[in-house]
Amino acid sequence: MATAAADDTAADARRVVLFDFDGVIVRHQTLEMFFRERLSGAGRWRLLLALPVVPLVPLLIGSVRGNRFLGHVFLRVTTFGRREASYRRMIDAYARAYARRPGVFFRDAVATLRRHVDAGDRVIVVSGNDRQMVEAILDEVNLGGHELVASQTRGGLFGMRFVRHNVDGAKVRALEREGIPRPWSVAYGDSLSDLPLLKAADAAKLVNPTPKIAKKAGRVLGDKLEILYWF
Repeated sequence: MATAAADDTAADARRVVLFDFDGVIVRHQTLEMFFRERLSGAGRWRLLLALPVVPLVPLLIGSVRGNRFLGHVFLRVTTFGRREASYRRMIDAYARAYARRPGVFFRDAVATLRRHVDAGDRVIVVSGNDRQMVEAILDEVNLGGHELVASQTRGGLFGMRFVRHNVDGAKVRALEREGIPRPWSVAYGDSLSDLPLLKAADAAKLVNPTPKIAKKAGRVLGDKLEILYWF
């Protein structure tokens, strides 16, 4: 019992290091790519379901709230009429095929993640993507096994829906709900939607930002922000 208590204390003492997934570990917004694939070819008829929203896409896609809204809409549209089991099979197959494409992972991200693991840090992947998508991508290339806090989806009468959409400030609340104690030593993100996560960490690392995003993040995060350019 004493040994177990000592192990728990050591585990609690580890530095907590947080990695966003899309745009940090992999190069693309993989759920968005999945939507695009499902809405191409024979699936184009599904765009009719989103017709009222289509004219607003250019206005919404530039904001955090707009992207979150579009994610909810297009998850419904791409899965309308499908059972949850069918969706699970599709997304698993898509994720594993994506992971096998050359060059989709940032080599610097993988190396950094492994360095943190080797240093004894507690590495947690915190993603707004569907949990199954992230798990399948990482598992396909033997990068699984890390703690994962991601969005949760569930089937319904009109296709899949987000039960918990882990974006923006929801990432911080999800970590707190999972009982992951602060301080969070380091957080890696790539977009303005990651600002609450980056702000909550002692050190904020922004990966491959555009000059506009870097400037806005700098105003919020100040001196603790570090810009990284990963390949």
